[in-house]
Amino acid sequence: MGNSKRFLSVWDAIEDTPQASASMKARSTLMMELSSYIEKQGLTQAQAADLLGVTQPRVSDLIRGKIDLFSLDTLLNMASVAGMSPVLKLSKPRAVPIKLSSKPKVAVTACDRPAPRVPRKNTGNKKPHPLVRGRA
Repeated sequence: MGNSKRFLSVWDAIEDTPQASASMKARSTLMMELSSYIEKQGLTQAQAADLLGVTQPRVSDLIRGKIDLFSLDTLLNMASVAGMSPVLKLSKPRAVPIKLSSKPKVAVTACDRPAPRVPRKNTGNKKPHPLVRGRA
């Protein structure tokens, strides 16, 4: 057990990417808060479904913690409809993942031909395209 890793959250340990971990943290927090709200209000699943504008089986999935069935948008909408005020809190990064150099690296290739000229805009003296002739 000498090479065990420590994680700040269970989601950091389970998920493959920081993005997936952040999404799961936010969704699980919203689901727990919504479930707690339903319980504290003494609402039945049918009453909660009516309040949240979803079906009773959807509320059942919420209460049972079926996190994969809910998007972050859906949970935010449900919390908002319930009268909650969801707030997104961002923290500063713990470490910069990529060190950027001060000078951008640009690939340059040599060519013995000059760059092609860009045509100028039509000033009104140009003839119409041959396929456009005859159309009014």
